[in-house]
Amino acid sequence: MRITRALITAASPAQKTLPLQRLVDRDGSPKTLLQIIVAEARQAGIEHIVVVVAPGSAESYVAALPGEAQFVQFIEQTKPRGYGHAVLIARDAMRDEPFLHLVGDHIYISNQSRGCAQQIIDIAESESCAVSAVQSSREHVLPYVGVIGGRPVAGKPQHYTVDRVIEKPTPTAAEQHLLVPGLRVGHYLCLFGMHVLTPTIFSLLSDEQQRRPSDMLQLSPALDALARHERYLAVAELGKRYDTGAQYGLLAAQLALGLNGADREEVLATIAELLLHRRID
Repeated sequence: MRITRALITAASPAQKTLPLQRLVDRDGSPKTLLQIIVAEARQAGIEHIVVVVAPGSAESYVAALPGEAQFVQFIEQTKPRGYGHAVLIARDAMRDEPFLHLVGDHIYISNQSRGCAQQIIDIAESESCAVSAVQSSREHVLPYVGVIGGRPVAGKPQHYTVDRVIEKPTPTAAEQHLLVPGLRVGHYLCLFGMHVLTPTIFSLLSDEQQRRPSDMLQLSPALDALARHERYLAVAELGKRYDTGAQYGLLAAQLALGLNGADREEVLATIAELLLHRRID
């Protein structure tokens, strides 16, 4: 398995402007969120990137990618028919190959010298299977994310065989189907917004769409089906993800970039000064 193509989804009405927001990257340069995400993929060896966007957004997205647009193809999701549908319409562009998938409103901060995308690609290529990045999270986040249930892989810390995937499970469903041996009590493995997926995902999404043609097509049910069709792993602790669409999400993402970059000392000094003034006030 070799991963050379990537899919970034950015068509959600609530999400479509976030990739155009400007942040100061780790090298001290102002960049759009889309530039930072594309750079994550390109540094991992990705040669062709597809971005699924809302109608009329492609021109502004091209402008947000100076110097990188030649590597990027834009596909419009003409109607907001769900996250899974945004993935499905990129089927032809992925050319029946395994691919890296990122969401367009997340920043990924690696916990080592290799980026998160490079880590997950290395694992997928080594294991020759689909891999989802996950992050151990407290149960209060269950109403907002997809969650996996699975079993630890012997001899490979932080690797899990995926058995189930449920989108925004209730606490009862999570306790019944998603408990993972070895995690702290009250913690679950929540999807990180980064995957390497095999072409099987498109067949499963198509099947799901045919079963429920009038419903919004989501990705998690297809991931759940993928676990029953072929070997599928989850890997934790690749780093941290920051959802810029969350409350204070852009602020948290900017702080994370600053604290992991060339201007770390300046950022720390600024935070200390703000805290000092707040204490004085």
